[in-house]
Amino acid sequence: MTDAVRPADPTDVPAVRDVTDAAYRHYIARIGVVPAPMEADHAADVAAGRVFVTGAPVRGLVVVRTEPDHLYLDSVAVHPDARGTGLGRLLLAFVEDRARALGRPEVRLLTNAMMWENQAMYERYGYEVVERRADGPYDRVHYRKALP
Repeated sequence: MTDAVRPADPTDVPAVRDVTDAAYRHYIARIGVVPAPMEADHAADVAAGRVFVTGAPVRGLVVVRTEPDHLYLDSVAVHPDARGTGLGRLLLAFVEDRARALGRPEVRLLTNAMMWENQAMYERYGYEVVERRADGPYDRVHYRKALP
């Protein structure tokens, strides 16, 4: 995978929304609610510098938040047409590299307990379960990965 990951700019907001919706839409029937990333304020996240994209056109993205003691991965989305191309791996590596560059010793994230594919992926890349808990209508599994 040779695509670069770059900060999103305001012109990317429609693509960020479209890729996020395409990546998460199929989960609505399974979990019974709209996944939180689909309801995010994408324009605000882009304006705050929290969104990083890859592809031309955009085919994948991450939304991250810098916290005092970790980097929080709020969302990772790969367009269904780009699944299996290594974009997810590229984006996760980017997040870990960004955490290191910011001096954060770990990455934290959560996923819905009914998003089994995501859980398998995070565990395959070295993330460990911290806890599972309900948060409103969402049943979430929380993960962390300590960085070397």
